[in-house]
Amino acid sequence: MAVPKVFESEYRFCQILWEQEPINSTQLVKLCRQRLGWSKGTTYTVIRRLSQRGVLKNENATVTALISKEEVQMAEFDELVEKTFDGSLPQFIAAFAKHKKLSQSEISSIQRMIDDYKKQMEES
Repeated sequence: MAVPKVFESEYRFCQILWEQEPINSTQLVKLCRQRLGWSKGTTYTVIRRLSQRGVLKNENATVTALISKEEVQMAEFDELVEKTFDGSLPQFIAAFAKHKKLSQSEISSIQRMIDDYKKQMEES
């Protein structure tokens, strides 16, 4: 199943939800007013919209996420790589590394991830 698209303002809302869930919708309205400057109506509109798209559920005034932060992040990343780099992860990494200076620690960490991935692929 494809992860529903979560737009920028909805993502900021979801960050609050992921930190607090399960949460009463009234409390969520208060947090959205404090952190996002949203009105009650705006918050309930976003709850309804995300509920219709299968991102969250609102049952008995309790709001919980149906999609994790990691799932949303991976869907956004996949879309970015597909749209901007023709689906090529190496092109993405080359562009990223060209514009951001990586520390030796970051390079080592990335290398460990690649090595672990290669090992997993060999074991499969």
